[in-house]
Amino acid sequence: MKKLLCGLLCLSMVCTAGCSAMLDRDYSFVTEHSATPASDGDTNTLRVKSYQELVNALIYLINKGSEEGTIRFEEGEEADVKQMMDEACLEVQEDPLGAYAVDYIKYGVTSIVGSYEAGVSITYRRTREQVAAIVDATGTSAIRSELSRALATFSDEVVLRISYFEENEAYIQELVRQAYLSNPETALGMPQAQVAMYPKSGQQRIVEVLLTYPQSLQVLESQRNSMAREAERLVLPLQDLSVERKLSGIVQALSDAGGYVSGGGSTPYDALFNGGADSQGIALAMALLCRQAGISCVVVDGQWKGQSHCWNVVQTDQGYRHVDLTSTAGVSYQVDTAMAQLGYTWDSELVPKCTVEG
Repeated sequence: MKKLLCGLLCLSMVCTAGCSAMLDRDYSFVTEHSATPASDGDTNTLRVKSYQELVNALIYLINKGSEEGTIRFEEGEEADVKQMMDEACLEVQEDPLGAYAVDYIKYGVTSIVGSYEAGVSITYRRTREQVAAIVDATGTSAIRSELSRALATFSDEVVLRISYFEENEAYIQELVRQAYLSNPETALGMPQAQVAMYPKSGQQRIVEVLLTYPQSLQVLESQRNSMAREAERLVLPLQDLSVERKLSGIVQALSDAGGYVSGGGSTPYDALFNGGADSQGIALAMALLCRQAGISCVVVDGQWKGQSHCWNVVQTDQGYRHVDLTSTAGVSYQVDTAMAQLGYTWDSELVPKCTVEG
C-alpha cells in the first residue's frame, strides 16, 4: 500500500470518480457523526485523518447544503484515498440524511505535496430549506406530537429524523390519524398522507410525510376561525357553571345545531354549521366545546358492534367517563366495563381509563 501511494505521489495524477445514489442495501445502524470537522478557515475545506472523519466531513457538507467542498487528507501516505472516497460516498448515501437529500456525489482526487486533496461536488434532490427543516424525534409520542403540530397549522410537509425506529408506512399513517383526531380545533377533513422513508429500513431513518388537505388553505383557515368564534359564543354562558351543568349545556348546544346525523359530515364544522355530523364529527365537536369550557375531553377512535365508530372520554366530577352522543338511548356517562358490555372496543392505551374509582 505504501509503495502504491508513493507511486501516486510521484506521478501527481488526478483521479475522478462518482457514486450512485440509488442503493438497495438494507441499513441496520447509523454511526454517529461529528458536527464540525476540522477546517482551514474555509468551512468548505475540511481536514481529515481517518475514514470516519471523511464520512463526518461529507455529512457535514450535506448538512450545510454545500454543493462544492474540498477534503484534505493529512495522512495520505497511510490510505488509499480513492478507495476511501468510494466507500465513504456509498456510506453517506446510506445514511438517512444522504438517502433523503442527495441525488449524486462526484469527486476528483489530486495529489499535493505530501498528501491528497479531494474536490467534492454534491447534487441534491432537496432544497437547503427542506434539509434545515428536518426535526429530530424519538418515540411514538414525539412523532405524534410533531405531526399534531403540523396539522394544527395546515402544513403540507413534515420531515422527521427518527431514532430506534423499525416501523413501516402504515404505522406513520395511523399516527397521522391519531394526531388529526387530537386537534378538534383544526380537524376540517382528514388529509391524505403520503409517507416515504430514507433509507427504507434501519433503526434510524428520515421519514417524510406529505399532507394533502381536502380544501384550500384559505377555506381551512376561514372555517377554523369560524369554529373558534362559535365555540366561544356557545360556551361563554356556561363558564360559571359546575362541570356537570357545563357538560349538559354543551350536549344541548350540539343537539340544537343538528346533533348526530348518520351519513353526515365528519368534521366539527359540520356539527356546528351544517346541520349535524356523523360520529366522528360530533365527537370532535364535543371535544372542541369541552376544551373551550376547560374540561378535559378526547376523541375515541374505536368500534361499536364491529363497525368503525367515534365517541368521547370526558372528565366529570366522578372521574373520566365515556359518552357517546350518537346513542339512541340518551346521553349517559359510562365506565370502561359498561362500554365493553355494550359492544364498544377501543385501544385502551390511547385514552384515559374510566373506572368506578374515577
